[in-house]
Amino acid sequence: MLQDNAISDPRKEQKIFYLRVMTSVLIVLGLTSVILFRYFDLQINRHLDYVTNSNKNRIHIRSVAPTRGLIYDRRGELVADNRPSFTLNVIPESASNIDQLLGRIGDLISLSERDIERFMKRVKRNKRFQSIPLKYNITEQERAILAVNSHILAGTEVSAQLMRHYPEGALLAHSLGYVGRINDREIKKIDPEQYRGTDFIGKIGLEKFYENILLGQVGTEQVETDARGRLMRILDKTDPVPGSNLTIYMDTELQRIAVEALKGERGALVAMDVKTGGILSMVSNPSYDPNLFTSGISQKQYDGLLNSPDRPLFNRALRGQYPPGSTVKPLFGLIGLQHEIYDMDYSIYDPGYFFMEGIKRPWRDHNSDQGGHGYGVDLAEAIIESCDVFFYTTGVKTGIDLLSKESALFGLGDITGIDLPGEKRGIMPDRAWKKDKRRQEWFNGDTINMSIGQGFMLTTPLQLAVMSARIATRGEQIIPKLVKSIDGTPVEPEFAGEKISYDKKYWDYVHQAMVDVVHSKKGTARSISKGITYKLAGKTGTAQVISINEKEKYDSSKIDKSKWDHALFVAFAPAENPQIALGLIVENGEHGSRTAAPIARKVIDSYLMGFQQDSKSSATAKLAGGFSNPAESN
Repeated sequence: MLQDNAISDPRKEQKIFYLRVMTSVLIVLGLTSVILFRYFDLQINRHLDYVTNSNKNRIHIRSVAPTRGLIYDRRGELVADNRPSFTLNVIPESASNIDQLLGRIGDLISLSERDIERFMKRVKRNKRFQSIPLKYNITEQERAILAVNSHILAGTEVSAQLMRHYPEGALLAHSLGYVGRINDREIKKIDPEQYRGTDFIGKIGLEKFYENILLGQVGTEQVETDARGRLMRILDKTDPVPGSNLTIYMDTELQRIAVEALKGERGALVAMDVKTGGILSMVSNPSYDPNLFTSGISQKQYDGLLNSPDRPLFNRALRGQYPPGSTVKPLFGLIGLQHEIYDMDYSIYDPGYFFMEGIKRPWRDHNSDQGGHGYGVDLAEAIIESCDVFFYTTGVKTGIDLLSKESALFGLGDITGIDLPGEKRGIMPDRAWKKDKRRQEWFNGDTINMSIGQGFMLTTPLQLAVMSARIATRGEQIIPKLVKSIDGTPVEPEFAGEKISYDKKYWDYVHQAMVDVVHSKKGTARSISKGITYKLAGKTGTAQVISINEKEKYDSSKIDKSKWDHALFVAFAPAENPQIALGLIVENGEHGSRTAAPIARKVIDSYLMGFQQDSKSSATAKLAGGFSNPAESN
């Protein structure tokens, strides 16, 4: 019995052994699979999550915004600066509950609905683990509160950054423009890699036109932070390339004098260096403070600017389109002489009105009540005394085709090419224009209206300055420019075409007539010649805002000021060697001689005086007076 039990069964034992081995192998393989799956899940699928949320130190790459290029005026005064500001940023992936975190922050410091709305939009479009701005320009007190409560604000950080600042505020706003936060429309157009690390972009003005030059190139840094997102140390860094610095032709002091001269009026002034095309002053009045937009303008402030009847956001110098009135008479006279429509001895009789054959309605002169200008009115007298009847007569003789074609050479009816966005073309009408826009043929009556800068014709103050500069330089088609140099490298003057080859005797004739507008006893701008030490060539203008019945007389005392005529003036000086040309409009200023010309005199005086620092105050005070005698016509 014992012997039988002692006998083993090899097959059975072998079977049991194999079963145990296979079971062990399966268990080992199963456990190994679990471990491998878990390892894959941790190391591959959820690698970023666990690395980022680890309690150990971690390393990651973040963008470093470049310093935006600075802008200086012609005298080296800083007009667009960068100033340090503190921003509260959030890394959403570092926060266990983003809504809860925002609630905690809102309990500690002031957070507007707009701040939160902008933040949530950025969360959707930004890459993972990037810090996203929540609130800009936080105060020292807010920084202290956030620092004390940092233990409950995991995923937040306060960073220093440079914010755009305009030291002169409203003075240069329409030329410089401003930067603002990138909106949804802009994010679709820009290169996201180029704007990593910054939320700001040039919106209007020079800031927009030279955006690529001012922006610079983004840098990167490899940093080590703890689990709360706090910086431990910088491991490696690629420095950003700062944006280029711009120097502009504009003179801050000249701009200040021009703004002061226009104080209380709506209008625009553009002054140019006739040799280079450099814009010395560009005023659109009233203006606004661009710093409101860089720091985050409130809806109430924006609505106030947008809905103001004075339209401070509207750049009148660049985009305002006005009838030029009599300011175009020297140009039209020059065209008539050059193309031998009449000569310098040609004269007319001006009874105070003009009749076109087949039309019963007369076109009146501004002094029709005094019987007009009488016999023997030639081109020079017509410019000096602003005789409308002369230009009614010669306008028909010259014809719309020639007037329109030649006026384009002087910058009318098209963009000038200035280095600013949003320029308006104005209107220099011709037959094709009227056919296209009005579905009508061109009539001689249209030419008569246009011959004195009325009718369909519209110009911008910038175009008037360009026209003046091209007359002053005897046909140099200089293109206006704001930027003088980039990082110290001069920007060369540009020309729209070859020099306008008019006969020297005609240039001389028209120049002298424009000098006599100011310096002769009958000139419409004679009131500003008192005490002048140089020869100023100019032309006054008055542009109707509303139509007056032929049997009625314009009387500003019976209509609202918003319907008064516009006052205009164009000029260049010194006449014998022109340095500066100017175009100016005062909305509802009535007469160019009375309102616009004195403003131009102050600006030109100031420029030619050279701004001696120690006599600046007395010079400005001197310029403020002495222009009280109004001229008799436009």
